[in-house]
Amino acid sequence: MAKTILAVDDSSSLRQMVAFSLKAAGYQVVEAVDGQDGLDKAKNQVVDLVLTDQNMPRMDGLSLIKHLRGLPEYQKVPILMLTTESSDEMKSKGRAAGANGWLVKPFDPQRLIEVVKKVIG
Repeated sequence: MAKTILAVDDSSSLRQMVAFSLKAAGYQVVEAVDGQDGLDKAKNQVVDLVLTDQNMPRMDGLSLIKHLRGLPEYQKVPILMLTTESSDEMKSKGRAAGANGWLVKPFDPQRLIEVVKKVIG
């Protein structure tokens, strides 16, 4: 059975590119338009990996990660940040919130697939 990835980003074009790349590699993708939408969808369906942007309306990526890590079913699910934020300070905040990794936009679809495969197979 295909692994499922939750892709959370307020940019529809970026979500589509991420979804297209992941689906082409054999993954199922659930899309969310912001952190709140991502949290709602994560509660409805436990996924194998969460890929989230940082800067979004309603709820940002760090807040989403903290909320997810507070749920028993998401204690060990890998969470990757895919964002334009690349400062060491922001990466430290991401790690403290519970992010497992960091990819900087614009991203290379092949690199995204490599990282996802390394994290969830």
